[in-house]
Amino acid sequence: MQTPNLKTNDTNQYDAIVIGTGISGGIAAMELCRKGLKTLVLERGRHIAHGDYPTASLDTWDFENQGKIPKDVIEEDYHVLKRKGHLVNEAEVHHFVKDSEHPYTEEKRFDWIRGYQTGGRSLVWGRQCYEWSDLDFEANAKEGIAVDWPIRQADIKPWYDYVTKFIGISGRKEGLKHLPDGPFQPPMELNCAEAQFRDRVQEHIPGRTVTEGRVAHVTAYDPALNLGSRGNCQYRDRCRRGCPYGGYYSSNSGPLVVAEETGNMTLVNHAAVREIIYDADTKRATGVRVKMTETNEEVAFFTKGVVFLCASSLNSASILLASKSDAQANGLGNDSDMVGRNIMDHHHYVGASGSFEGLDDKYYKGRKANGFYVPRFVNLGPSSKKDYLRGFGYQGGAQRGDWRNLVKELSVGPGLKKALAAPGGWSMGMTGFGECLPDPDNRVTLNETKLDKDGLPTLSMNASFGANERAMRVDMKHHAAEMLEAAGAKNVSPFEREVFPGYGIHEMGTARMGRDPRTSVLNKHNQVWNCLNLYVTDGSAMTSASCVNPSLTYMALTARAVDHAVGELNRG
Repeated sequence: MQTPNLKTNDTNQYDAIVIGTGISGGIAAMELCRKGLKTLVLERGRHIAHGDYPTASLDTWDFENQGKIPKDVIEEDYHVLKRKGHLVNEAEVHHFVKDSEHPYTEEKRFDWIRGYQTGGRSLVWGRQCYEWSDLDFEANAKEGIAVDWPIRQADIKPWYDYVTKFIGISGRKEGLKHLPDGPFQPPMELNCAEAQFRDRVQEHIPGRTVTEGRVAHVTAYDPALNLGSRGNCQYRDRCRRGCPYGGYYSSNSGPLVVAEETGNMTLVNHAAVREIIYDADTKRATGVRVKMTETNEEVAFFTKGVVFLCASSLNSASILLASKSDAQANGLGNDSDMVGRNIMDHHHYVGASGSFEGLDDKYYKGRKANGFYVPRFVNLGPSSKKDYLRGFGYQGGAQRGDWRNLVKELSVGPGLKKALAAPGGWSMGMTGFGECLPDPDNRVTLNETKLDKDGLPTLSMNASFGANERAMRVDMKHHAAEMLEAAGAKNVSPFEREVFPGYGIHEMGTARMGRDPRTSVLNKHNQVWNCLNLYVTDGSAMTSASCVNPSLTYMALTARAVDHAVGELNRG
């Protein structure tokens, strides 16, 4: 890994610049470097090398206070992160930003969960990976919602397959037109309760599919695939701590390793991008201005090639809005006034749980970092038509209780030991993930009076879920209970919690693709309409949201865009 001379700006010239090292930035860096471009990769946060995961192998008793963080520290530094309460613990919290250092303004509540370090949120993501179908790409056009996607499934399918092979997605082919199959690794098999749930649901509710979750976990390692520093999943289920085995996919264990091996990557950490430099005469991005947060130096890096903006949907919007000039007074690429608008996120935390009798002679081995998935089954045709648009899927899992079920001591000595060793009953929970419609009034704006710890402008959030999402949630709760009851579950309990944008950590849409520069920011190749050597390939680019986890689509769009960019460079 090379280190540039930050004092001499005229030497800071690269063939390509990538902003961000997360899900999209990692793929961009690898693909550009593989194609021979000397590539600068900028990361706002600290460096974490693959394997530098200090809590990965610690047990609960290895932490002071069993990993719990004092309440006053949570209230001071992690008051937003605590909204996702299970993330606030000593084993994982170092992979998330301190909210006190990176504030934002909530005109409406927005739960923004961030991770600034090498790998970004690829160190903490849920790893669920699903392809889109034309049901998703065509929905806006057919329903007259927002703008039409400029691509269809056929345009991106080769790149879905390309990325799927590299990141190693385990899953089962189901032959569903609206959930396309890919070149999967062997699935993480359902446990006995999940398999029983699958069989009974499919028996009693025709047309309803239950399958293994499709997750970016290697289950059949093959060195010929050149997966970076990765091996098989070890079934530890400590993924958000960082995986020293590389079983689950992250930028750190995969594409950044491959990019570094080419000798073409220069990675610079503690580099907060202030703006992208735009040349009005050539209508090109010529570089970026950066605040080096450890030294407070202002540094410029330059390119005669391309810039890939992959800082995450909201941060990329912030950088575009901050990149103002006489020629781009409203922000770079913002002639349409669409930068920062159309924020989408998946709404979830609504579903049901229940218990299962029997299967007391069965257990499972390891801690499987995956469960089952129920693909969308509403609004697929006249027979499943609802009074709302789009649809939802479910993620869930089953497990047996353990010694923690003991509320108080049953006895002492052998009796207590026996009770502690005996597993409890089987239980299952499932939550829906619903699609959110794009709405131009759901937006972020740049707040230049409220600065973060590095002196950069912050964002003001003004977004909410609408009537379509609220109507969908009624069915999301109902059908979860319906399936559990059909499978023979007892004590079925539907649940619903009020959620707000950001809580799903799938924010997208702030610089959407389209067919017309008057109504979109990017063209069909992810190029900014009026700055064609600037590509935006993270969640910003999404024109609609589907109901499936979006990261695989980000990665496929990124690989596709790099192929296009290098082709354009080669053509001069």
